Amino acid sequence: MAETFEARIRAALATVSDPATGRDIIAAGMVQGLSVRDGMVQFALEVPRARAAEMEPLRAAAERAAAAVPGVLSATAVLTAHREAAAEAPKRAPATPPGQGQMLLPEVRFIVAVASGKGGVGKSTTAVNLAVALAAQGLRTGLLDADIYGPSLPMMLGAHEKPRTEASRIIPLSRWGLKAMSIGFLVDAETPMIWRGPMVMGALEQMMGQVAWGALDILVVDMPPGTGDAQLTMSQRVPLAGAVIVSTPQDVALLDARRGIRMFEKVKVPVLGLIENMSYFCCPNCNHRTEIFGHGGARAEAARMGTEFLGELPLKLEIRELADAGTPIVAARPDSPEAASYRTIAARLWAKLTEAAAAPVGPRIVIE
Repeated sequence: MAETFEARIRAALATVSDPATGRDIIAAGMVQGLSVRDGMVQFALEVPRARAAEMEPLRAAAERAAAAVPGVLSATAVLTAHREAAAEAPKRAPATPPGQGQMLLPEVRFIVAVASGKGGVGKSTTAVNLAVALAAQGLRTGLLDADIYGPSLPMMLGAHEKPRTEASRIIPLSRWGLKAMSIGFLVDAETPMIWRGPMVMGALEQMMGQVAWGALDILVVDMPPGTGDAQLTMSQRVPLAGAVIVSTPQDVALLDARRGIRMFEKVKVPVLGLIENMSYFCCPNCNHRTEIFGHGGARAEAARMGTEFLGELPLKLEIRELADAGTPIVAARPDSPEAASYRTIAARLWAKLTEAAAAPVGPRIVIE
């Protein structure tokens, strides 16, 4: 039964042709990683890298064709770049080393990854509130959700509509002074992303290269936890200005944070500092402070690793409630102590970025 269902989907996709070649996308071998499960269809379209920017209409047509098959509840297609065969190598420029040349997002001044070694430490809440705080400073700010498997920006920003397209480019949604993009804006909230690494990398490249971000002062990237495909894609395809590591105070979280720091060091991305989230618990009734997970672990780890400690944030019910309601506390309660903490960290982060950009490169020669 499953094979028959998949065959119907492939037959529907075979009705979609590449206008440049006239061949259907199945016969041309463009459909890769087709996954059919519980009525949800996901696949990638492998296209020549040089034509990636013009292939959005073909991707949308393939998605519509799959979605029209009876029994399909949702269909999601992403573009992934095809590398030319080795025989064609003499026609191309020499290969670019990872992390150099042909970078995406050239109009963004600073791109900062907010990362963590493990999930559940409040990384996304931190990324969203830092981005809102940066925008409140008057900076042109974007927020990219790079967590393909567990996108949380739609809920945290209160944005659930699908973005529109203009001239084959996706227009990011606007919320709380930010331009925002997430795979969660493109698929249903309960749709699991059962994708292999190349499809994840293709989706990330699409959200960077085919989204009309425009000129930005800073793009905050909410990274998935861990040290995998998304981290490598970001470090190789965009000029990351640095990474911020979020951790809780307990040892198991700090161990994973340490791995995250080492990973960014290996791919030559500077670590801008550590943030200790859930540093202490504030009772909603009496504001009594309790250090449930310990306290000061991230500060001590930052000193040990030779990086800056950017600040601590409390475990407070209001932060969680407002995040779930789609209203970040920096926007909803700007006069609260918690919002002030986010703004202080955001201001220090911006200062570090601009200081580093203004610093002279290499030794200076002084003639007396």
